[in-house]
Amino acid sequence: MTLYAVGDLQGCLHPLQRLLDHVNFDPAVDKLWLTGDLVNRGPDSIGCLAFVKNLGESAQTVLGNHDLHLLAIHELKLKTKDDDIKQTLAHEDAKKLMKWLAKQPLLVRDKERKLIMTHAGIPPVWSDKQARILASEVEAILADKISRREFFAAMYGNQPDRWRDDLQGVDRLRFVVNAYTRMRFCAKDATLDFKFKSSPNNGPKGMKPWFQWKHKRKHRIVFGHWAALMGHTHRGDIIGLDTGYVWGNHMTLMDMDNNVRYCCDTEGAITEFSELEFECLK
Repeated sequence: MTLYAVGDLQGCLHPLQRLLDHVNFDPAVDKLWLTGDLVNRGPDSIGCLAFVKNLGESAQTVLGNHDLHLLAIHELKLKTKDDDIKQTLAHEDAKKLMKWLAKQPLLVRDKERKLIMTHAGIPPVWSDKQARILASEVEAILADKISRREFFAAMYGNQPDRWRDDLQGVDRLRFVVNAYTRMRFCAKDATLDFKFKSSPNNGPKGMKPWFQWKHKRKHRIVFGHWAALMGHTHRGDIIGLDTGYVWGNHMTLMDMDNNVRYCCDTEGAITEFSELEFECLK
């Protein structure tokens, strides 16, 4: 059994299928992890949702910020100018797919491989155990229809932007969700910045990419979200997989057992890189 992980699909199903065919992915024996943001911006959000759902236990996604936004619009019946979201929610299978999507976690762990995956990463002030506990708190809220709607009504916002262990209620839940689905740059104390989306060298004063701060981890971290990184973290324990296919770059599938990346460009061409070869590209 091989574990593969792929970066943000964002409505782009074809390159994922190309990549899975290339590695002879077998859902009977192999496993696929997805870093979230299955939807929005690409041509086939509904197809991405259906494809991952139909893989059953062979696939596991985490929730990204675009996934949560889609769920909030669906649950609260919000108006939107986003044509892709309108089209997705108008599909005949939307209701059952939204029900499935709402049950997806913020964090998954492979204990044997010592891997953790979230959409955006993990703040440096959280231990692996605390990260799992906090994710489960939000997942419990999302699992119940009533509490899910209540949370979505209060989900949007940038405050609080700094973690405290005594945070409670909506403030606590909002910070956890923002950290797992929107984080890029942060301060040493995990104060989050939501404006800068550029490369790591152009961040706000006093802040670094979340993975550059000192932390104690027993797991490798797999994440997506930050397309400007183009997958480069220069750390063997931090695996970035969003390489901006929807922006005209490529989609990355990684063999997590053998540390091989497969990159599919917008023409459908696939290139293979070992992790060492990949890091030497930049």
